[in-house]
Amino acid sequence: MDLFLHALSLALTPLAIGSIGLGALVGLIFGSTPGLTFTVALALALPMTFSMDPVPAMGLLMGTYIGGMTGGSVSAILLGIPGTPSAAATVLDGHPMTKQGEASIALGTAVIVSVFGGIFSLAVMIVSVDLVSQVAIGFGPAEIFALVLFGMSTICGLCGDSLLKGLIAGVLGLMIMTIGIDTIEGVPRMTFGSVNMLQGVNLLVAMIGVFAVPFVIEALSEKTNTSAQDTRVVRVKVELPKIGLLIRNAWLMIRCSVLGTGIGAIPGTGGAIASFLAYDHAKRFSKEPERFGKGNIEGVIAPETANNAVTGGTLIPLLSLGIPGDPATAIVLAGLMIHGITPGPALFMNHASEVYGIYVAVVLAYIWVLSFQMVGIRIFVHVLKIPRETLAFAVLVLCAIGAYSIRNSAFDIYAMGVIGVLAYLLIAMRVPITPIILGMVLGPTLENEFRTAMMLSSGNADIFYTSPTVLIFFALALLVIGLQLKSEFMRKTKRQQQ
Repeated sequence: MDLFLHALSLALTPLAIGSIGLGALVGLIFGSTPGLTFTVALALALPMTFSMDPVPAMGLLMGTYIGGMTGGSVSAILLGIPGTPSAAATVLDGHPMTKQGEASIALGTAVIVSVFGGIFSLAVMIVSVDLVSQVAIGFGPAEIFALVLFGMSTICGLCGDSLLKGLIAGVLGLMIMTIGIDTIEGVPRMTFGSVNMLQGVNLLVAMIGVFAVPFVIEALSEKTNTSAQDTRVVRVKVELPKIGLLIRNAWLMIRCSVLGTGIGAIPGTGGAIASFLAYDHAKRFSKEPERFGKGNIEGVIAPETANNAVTGGTLIPLLSLGIPGDPATAIVLAGLMIHGITPGPALFMNHASEVYGIYVAVVLAYIWVLSFQMVGIRIFVHVLKIPRETLAFAVLVLCAIGAYSIRNSAFDIYAMGVIGVLAYLLIAMRVPITPIILGMVLGPTLENEFRTAMMLSSGNADIFYTSPTVLIFFALALLVIGLQLKSEFMRKTKRQQQ
């Protein structure tokens, strides 16, 4: 009890509370702006912590991390452009809800379930950090490959009306992410002799292109009249989700929180994988799967709960083993080390007060995020009142700046444009875009873990058949593919009978 009271005294100082609030606000801004990721915000915030005490310093970093993860849903829902890769799955139903005049309900639901997922994962981390870390550390390259392959199998459920077109889109996503220098052998791939293409295509640049450029092209090519614009403005309402809606989806939120926490605890995965797996899970177990992709609130709840549950999950291997799960947590690890807090088995013996203070800071960060978002919803929805052409130009400028700022490379702007035009043409041909995103998100991890596993086994493929965990994920992937093929066959049979 004394330890907990001491942790509260460290986390509830004016400096700590203010630092957490500042971090949450900066994270929200960076997370909701395409191209300005919260990883960049964390890198900018890290030098500010040098002169702070450990708990306020880590509160600033954790506030930025949590705010950025939550903020990605704002642009995903309002504009159909994810602010972060973790919010890519939120676009699928969040943006259609905006088109139906339910932007504020989608935004309100997203932030509430985000807070739920984050607090849930924190609670799981506190009570089971040792157990979960032991399970997570048991995931080697073969196990992670099998997990990601299982994630790739969800492409079958996101193909829309044509399984063939969906698979083609998935392969395109995989091909885009193979461009550049091979990270393992150092040889150029698909660069066609171009020096600029040696750096490859950045994931966020590609995602901005896929979502933002088609939006801009459509907005500038549409013939909007005054009455249509007035109708769109009238439909913008400030309305928060009802308690009954959250209660009806409580079990879905719990399941997706568990999934997100588990994915986050496995190094090398992250929020994007968790959000797509959660979306596919929600669709498969929904009573109305045909409503997904058309503005189903469950399609917002599932990915937003899961990707924020990742935040607590990533802290499990970080604090107990000193293993960061992604670039963002690597910066958090640097912050810990700078302040003399060395993660590992002895962490809770040497720095128990600081660790519990960080736990309190995480809760405060979610309170700040919830407050900012609830106030901000009234402002955010008015973005839809901006004339569509003006909004398109603003989005184009912001995306160009964001794409350039990622690596300070003009090539990324050109890559964004080319990929965006390609995405627009594919949409016109009714080829689903979601499998492209899934291929880009999961492709690098899938390839790297497969090759690493093969190198560890000296080229012996038995490494993929001797682990029970690998076999379980292979079986799940086959089950998902089999069920989707069965569904596709039954749908075609029904059409022929009609």
